[in-house]
Amino acid sequence: MAISFPRTEVGGVSVSRLLIGTNWLLGWSHTSVSADEMIRRRYDCAGAFRPVLETYLSYGVDTIMAPFAVSPELMRAIRETEQAAGREIVRIDTPFLNMDDNAAARREAEAEVKAAAARGAKICLIHHSCAEQLVNKNLGQIVRLDDYTKMIRDAGMVPGLSAHMPELVVYSDRNGYDVETYIQIFNCLGFLMQVEIETVASIIQNAKKPVMTIKPMAAGRVSPYVGLTFSWNAIRPRDMVTVGAFSADEAEEDIEISLAAIEHRFPRLEKRGSPNRDQAAFGGK
Repeated sequence: MAISFPRTEVGGVSVSRLLIGTNWLLGWSHTSVSADEMIRRRYDCAGAFRPVLETYLSYGVDTIMAPFAVSPELMRAIRETEQAAGREIVRIDTPFLNMDDNAAARREAEAEVKAAAARGAKICLIHHSCAEQLVNKNLGQIVRLDDYTKMIRDAGMVPGLSAHMPELVVYSDRNGYDVETYIQIFNCLGFLMQVEIETVASIIQNAKKPVMTIKPMAAGRVSPYVGLTFSWNAIRPRDMVTVGAFSADEAEEDIEISLAAIEHRFPRLEKRGSPNRDQAAFGGK
């Protein structure tokens, strides 16, 4: 029987609560240049991506997040996987936009937004490196944000914000901007988080819109069981966890650990490797 991963809704779009992350497919390890190059060497063509995508899809994890403009081969793999499976993969695009305050820059930004729509994105979140250029902490505002969310709406997509700065969630909710979801860094180590874990947890709990949490394993600094168990138990049923995997096997493990956390049971996993696994501490004699 096929497994259907729990789902939520973002601006009227149904998405799996587990989102397919792409740092470990596109070469952003947050570890080292050599690790980045290892990823890029492995994922250098559409055929390399497909086993990972097919594994996620087989468990009902059908929603993927990426700045898709950077990888035509990933886009090709998504289309091929969709065709083979006979079902859609929901795209969440995080494009890079020119945020300069002039007409030429706005035309350039609009062209990027339209390109995201042409790639099939249903949800478009302004990349954090761009959105944060508009933050005015003195005013408690994200100035000119409405210009860009309107572009996204006009292109037929649901607008959101990649909010590495947790203030973006607070300001957006407070000012009623046309934003239907947020990306927020959230993990048990506080890795790359700009304030304490408890503070970000509170912001997520009080956010008016669903939150897409990212980096649950702190870019490999904690094990999947630790990172995912924490994240799933610290967010709301409407929120999501974004998980990147380097292989189909890793994706399958992450899915099982995630389902176990949601179902409040221990995951079904193989014993960890050891030169001598026949030890009491490993479940042996």
